[in-house]
Amino acid sequence: MNTNTIKGRLLFLKEAENLKNVMRSSHTSSGRNESTAEHTWRLALLALVFEDELKYLDFSRVLKMCLVHDLGETLSGDVPAIEKQNYPNKDIQERNDLIILTSSLDEPLRSDLLGLWEEYEAGQTQEAIAVKALDKLETILQHNQGINPEDFNYEFNLTYGEKYTDKHPLFKSIRAILNEETLQRANKQ
Repeated sequence: MNTNTIKGRLLFLKEAENLKNVMRSSHTSSGRNESTAEHTWRLALLALVFEDELKYLDFSRVLKMCLVHDLGETLSGDVPAIEKQNYPNKDIQERNDLIILTSSLDEPLRSDLLGLWEEYEAGQTQEAIAVKALDKLETILQHNQGINPEDFNYEFNLTYGEKYTDKHPLFKSIRAILNEETLQRANKQ
């Protein structure tokens, strides 16, 4: 690999570091806002923990998709799921931001990362559907575990992402457990 390619990849990594500074509406168990990078890490860990039940998937592709699914948020930030209807062009903005973010990368790496993100967004392949389901489940898990504001809308989580989590028995089982926890948290409000 030549020096310019290495420098381009290091520049990309330096710019992607900002994902650690992008705050989500989710709160950690200590009460601080969770970063998008933290969400991404636990999403990949969630996929890894249940890999043995997802043998039908290209698992390398699943992990790669977990890592890139929110990379576009590095530049414009996160929009909470409950507010997405107020941002109809979020996917366009995120794609444009990803194009800018990956501009220092060599081909075909740049196209590969963009392709993974587009596959995730389309949600048509088995891998994309699985990552979308796991993404929703990780978010709900964090909402159930975090110290949330008093007005937190737990009811939203009871149906959030069902179109993906209903597509596999494992995801349905995880969802049932998380919904039970969500109801317990809601009843304590």
